[in-house]
This record gives sequence, structure tokens and C-alpha cells, in this order.
Amino acid sequence: MKRYVGLLASAVCATAMLAGSLGSQAVAEDKKYTIYLSNNFIGNDWRQQMERVAEVSVNKGPLAGRVDLKIENVENTVQAQINSLNNIIRAKPDAIVIDAGSAEALNPTIKKACDAGIIVISFDQVVTEPCAYALESDWTRIPAVLAEWMAAQLGGKGKVFVDRGLAGAPISGQLENGYLEVLKKYPDIEVIGNYNGEYALGPEQAGVASLLAAHPEVDGILTQGYGSGALKALQDAGRPIVPVTAFSYNVAAVTCAETENAACILGSNPAFLSSEAIRMAVEMLDGKPKPADRHILVEGDFLATDGGMWKSELYPDATIQKIEIGENAWPDRPPGLTLPISPDWVEITAAEAAGS
Repeated sequence: MKRYVGLLASAVCATAMLAGSLGSQAVAEDKKYTIYLSNNFIGNDWRQQMERVAEVSVNKGPLAGRVDLKIENVENTVQAQINSLNNIIRAKPDAIVIDAGSAEALNPTIKKACDAGIIVISFDQVVTEPCAYALESDWTRIPAVLAEWMAAQLGGKGKVFVDRGLAGAPISGQLENGYLEVLKKYPDIEVIGNYNGEYALGPEQAGVASLLAAHPEVDGILTQGYGSGALKALQDAGRPIVPVTAFSYNVAAVTCAETENAACILGSNPAFLSSEAIRMAVEMLDGKPKPADRHILVEGDFLATDGGMWKSELYPDATIQKIEIGENAWPDRPPGLTLPISPDWVEITAAEAAGS
């Protein structure tokens, strides 16, 4: 699997390769392409932001005037997305980018699109059909860096709670196992409690509160969600603030920045994966070299209260932004806004990402 750091690095590679290998081949960089975004679920902040930033990114920066973007939302069933995709294929677009409802069930329909000459890129929730490209966050790297940071905060010794996420969700198991894989290298760090945060503030706060009632001492909390629920549970219980790992929701960043003595690191599954998928499609349609590997891992930035003061040993190239109010955390913006907001090839503002 090829890894890209931050924005899709193929932009740089493709430009160099194009100059060196395509010679006089004409590239229609002024051509406008029809691209459909197929989305199977719109019921959370991330999906809504994902669509907003896709729309913003095709109207400014390098993609301005290059894309006729059509977004198709369907009810959260595999069959509904298959039906929608069949209609899209009949419209004969240049490309389809898909946040998929199933890794396998859409494959025959996607193969039909490929056979019709349509470029297909799945992103976020990706598919396994070999003819399609898959663009997703590196879900091995994220929990490893978060757990490694926690071990550093604790000096390799202490008691922690670990969030198991949403029962039955594959990504929850992957994140929990990623935490534990790193923590087992530190025999003096003990997991003394687990809870299911369910990627929601209420269950996270309730789960941590229940564990605090049962344990007189905890030194760190590894959440899979907001982190702010865990901090609130500590405050309500009158307990010392301890290091917390979480994910890069605006409310998490703001709470960490504004809570006295808080130490936090936030992993990122950027909503602008949609924009990256669209840009990748445009580059291929322009005739630029296609990625050699069809499964592409995006290495998003981390945010932390200590910024770049700590460096990962497992992933020394990991970029860790310092959480700063007004720069990458906004008290006046929706709590569910996902950070970072913008790739570095186009400026997407907090207001644009929030739809305000």
C-alpha cells in the first residue's frame, strides 16, 4: 500500500513524471469533467462536512471550473446505493467517487462502471473491487501514534481506561487493538477498565464516569471519540485531569485547549478525503500517471496540546500540529466539525466547512 502524507502526494509525483515521460503528449487541463459523489449515509457531522468540502474544493483553487460535481445521497442500505450507482453509470460520467455502504457488496456494480470506462475511486469506507482505487486514512498508524504518545505522557508507567468504541464495528476493534499492541510494550502500563464510547459524547462521558466510580486512581484515558466527554467526567468526579487521546472534532480541540492542565492528542480522519478523491480523479482524467498501487493510505496530521514538542518513534514523519484557538480550533463553530479542515492545495475555511 502506498502512503501519502497530508494531501495526495501524487500531485507532485505526477507533475514530475508527466514532464519526464509524457513529452509532448497533450493534457486537457482545461477540460471540465462530470464527477458523481455517491454517499450511502448523511446522518452524522463527518458525512455532512465531507460533502460540503467536496463542493467548496471544486469551486476554488486548482479545481475551479474543472468539475461538474453531482452528489447522490441514498438511504443507508446496500441495495439503495447499488440502485443509485446503476443510474449514475447510465448517465456516463467521467468518474465516480464513493463512500461505500459495503466493502464487497458494491463490487459487481463498480466493475460495471469500470467496464464502461468510468474511473472509480472509493474513499473513507472503501471497496475491495480491484478495478477501483481506494483512498482511506491509515487506521494502523493512528492508534499506534496515540498510544505511543500516551505512554510517553505517563513515562511508561500508570493505569489507563481504554474505549472499545461501538460494539461490533470493525474499525472499533482495529482502534482498540492498535492501542493495546503499543501498550503491551510497556509492562508497567495497566489497562484497568474498558467502556463503549459509541463515538458519542453521552456514552463516552457515562462510560468514563462509571469507571471512575469503581477505580480510585487513573492516569490516562484512551478514547475513540471526542475526549471532551472523558474530561467532563473527570471534572464532575472532582478527579485530577489526566492525559487523553481522542479524535479531531472541534469540541475536542477546544475543550483540550481551554481546560487547565489538559494534555491531549487527537487523531484525524479528515473529511476532505472527498476532495482528495475528486482531485485524484481529475489528475487521471487529465492523463497524468495513475498511482501504481490502487490502495492509497492518507496520513493525516495529528493535533496535540504539546504540538511538535513530542515526536513519534514508530512514525517519525507524523506531523503534529499544536492545538491553537482561532487557528485550528474554533469555540464559535459546531462541536462536530472535523479537523484539520483543509488540504494544503486549496483553502477551505472553518465557515465553509461548517456550512455557515
